[in-house]
Amino acid sequence: MTSPLRLFDCINLQLKDAPHKTMLAGKENGVWKEYSTEEVADIVNKLSAGLLEMGIGTHDNTPEGRDKITVISKNRPEWIMLDLAVQQIGAVLTPVYPTISDFELEFILKDAEVKIIFVNDKELAEKINRIKINLPHLKEIFSFEKIDGVRHWKELLSPVNENYLSEIKAISDKIKYEDIVTIIYTSGTTGKPKGVMLSHKNILSNVIDSLPCFPPGENMKALSFLPLNHIFERMVSFLYLYKGTSIFFAESMETIADNLKEVKPNLFTTVPRLLEKVYEKIMLKGDELSGVKRRLFFWAHRLATKFEINENQGFFYNLQLSIANKLIFNKWREALGDEIVCIISGGAACQVRLIRIFTAAKLPIMEGYGLTETSPVISVNRYEEEDRMFGTVGPLIRNVEVKIAEDGEILCKGPNVMMGYYKNPELTADCMEDGWYKTGDIGIFVNERFLKITDRKKEIFKTSGGKYVAPLAIENKMKESKLIENLMVIGAGEKFVSALIIPSFGYLKNWCKEHNIDCTSNQATIQNPLIVELYKNEIAHYNQFFNHVEQIKKFELLSHDWSIENGEMTPKLSLKRKVIMEKNKEAIAKIYVDL
Repeated sequence: MTSPLRLFDCINLQLKDAPHKTMLAGKENGVWKEYSTEEVADIVNKLSAGLLEMGIGTHDNTPEGRDKITVISKNRPEWIMLDLAVQQIGAVLTPVYPTISDFELEFILKDAEVKIIFVNDKELAEKINRIKINLPHLKEIFSFEKIDGVRHWKELLSPVNENYLSEIKAISDKIKYEDIVTIIYTSGTTGKPKGVMLSHKNILSNVIDSLPCFPPGENMKALSFLPLNHIFERMVSFLYLYKGTSIFFAESMETIADNLKEVKPNLFTTVPRLLEKVYEKIMLKGDELSGVKRRLFFWAHRLATKFEINENQGFFYNLQLSIANKLIFNKWREALGDEIVCIISGGAACQVRLIRIFTAAKLPIMEGYGLTETSPVISVNRYEEEDRMFGTVGPLIRNVEVKIAEDGEILCKGPNVMMGYYKNPELTADCMEDGWYKTGDIGIFVNERFLKITDRKKEIFKTSGGKYVAPLAIENKMKESKLIENLMVIGAGEKFVSALIIPSFGYLKNWCKEHNIDCTSNQATIQNPLIVELYKNEIAHYNQFFNHVEQIKKFELLSHDWSIENGEMTPKLSLKRKVIMEKNKEAIAKIYVDL
């Protein structure tokens, strides 16, 4: 496919080549509302016209000279329509996570001088109203849901006359491949948000260069539930639009299981933490089985843990796996809609064991790697098996270069590397080195072809004995345990490595019943000496995979999981280490108190 000039050209491409009955779809009043390519094109043009009528557009060709529009909403068809409408009049969409704090939200809206905000519902409108007095550039708030006191987004959809259509075309014709299309403020784990400026070229080159990595096939369906304001889901959404894949938006994170069964998608993107939760639920159901069914379940599971890719494991193993797929793993596939061709994972490192098991169950996981600043894909495990390797994030995509610096940091160069940080040339200069973007990740090449991430540069710490410890590999290995829901390795400046552990309370309840142990509350459970001993043995088992310095010597069990709402995790479900350490000062003090 020849690369078009701008992201929003996907509409005309579909209209010209293959208009779709379902381009976008979302639940409205409990029923799936499907929008054809023609309907989307019509709404996008009307929305563009409404925004032009409000004076929104381009005042000069600089990032500062383009009006900024913010969207704070769950995933829904209107999100993509707004994105396309804003793009084709030369304005800049500045999306924000719905879970953002008031402080960070105010900072972003002021920094970007946002003129119009689109919110999902009453709760988010109230969030804006709390800080509106401090936003001198804000003209108007619109809501996707009908709520009192806030203008409904459809008020902008006045009938489009020929004058507006010709004006939209005249403006869009002047928009260049290299022009800015969005500013994405990274939530990060520390400091103030940074506005990453991305152009049509950055994102569209990433779309075109990632297309060959995806499974072949026409008229596919995707379920979208990762936040669209994250570059991963947004770029993949444009990949779907260019490939002609219908996008169905999940109602919420809580309804994903139901929506999978309703939509029966062929693919979806996810982050490792959500995959872990799916796996944990499957294993809990396995634990509840008895007799022959239980033995068959764990027999199939053991087979899957031994699965290798690109390797014939012999007639007997292949026969057994085939039987396991018919008897056991078919239920796993049914739970995900029974039509899955592949699952794309990104945003953080995924447990190799998890990828191995799902792939054996005919649910191939394509793990990739990238950052907001790289639009985002740098490398990805392909759909084709010869281009996949367990334990790596795959080969580089076309037109992207990577070199490993002397200290192991991954440096990236290509058309996908951002324009820079908004209003922050010093920070932009700091993250570049002779034209290479410094990712902050440590990695190596396996077989001179597959990129492997070993840790985040800023997360590696040194013990008081001067030994360096990379926590990511330890955490991912430990989380293979069915006893562990989540875990964070600590020990910077201390004599030894320790951990804060969130137990898998679902599994523990079953274990406590079997052993006649009272588990009326999470707190009572983690204080039980038998439970503590159980975890000591489990940690000792996994410690054997690490050298003496990396082994966890002590730990504290915590009664509640970390969450986005409580500020301990980023929206892509990565740990906010400083926040977690601050909130658990007493638990950490108990670990090191004797010292």
